[in-house]
Amino acid sequence: MRSLHADAVAVLRAWAPTSGDADLARANTLDLLSAGPAAITRAHRPGHLTASTLIVDPDGRFLLCLHGRMNTWMQLGGHCEPGDSTLAAAALREATEESGIPGLRLDPDPIDVHIHPVRCRPADGAAATPTHHYDVRFVAFAPRGAVGEVSEESHALGWFTTDVLPEPLADGVRPLMSPALSRLQNGADLGLVVPE
Repeated sequence: MRSLHADAVAVLRAWAPTSGDADLARANTLDLLSAGPAAITRAHRPGHLTASTLIVDPDGRFLLCLHGRMNTWMQLGGHCEPGDSTLAAAALREATEESGIPGLRLDPDPIDVHIHPVRCRPADGAAATPTHHYDVRFVAFAPRGAVGEVSEESHALGWFTTDVLPEPLADGVRPLMSPALSRLQNGADLGLVVPE
């Protein structure tokens, strides 16, 4: 977790925020990370770092999941794991696991940082208690014609456009769409992270 912690700090320090809210969330996340590598783990009850990904296809459609516990539509992602060496690797792993789509290409430059309250179960299996996710959000590009596969994390998956979105939609999803489409249109192919 030490290398993941160092990577997260470096990524957030270098990142040019996409909004004023994202800049404030970035500062608060860097403050959280001052607690050291423990701030990446679910055991850190004041809050912990997570990584999520908005998947977009070549036609500008977004893959969203109907989250199993929260019962709202959102981007894919979640907790960092001990085997994750970078924040981008954690985001790509989560996106691949939860979408079932091979060949995703992740832009390693975040598109947002969002802090939100959750009830989260620690890794030791204890009862879920209130905490916060300090979520660093990325965009990944799916191959043309990609078909998602529902994971145990979700009730459903679906492709949506900005003008036809499902309800209920989680807070913070809409602001991800404009920067994701901008990266798609600009052909963000340099430096993309691909699965090993």
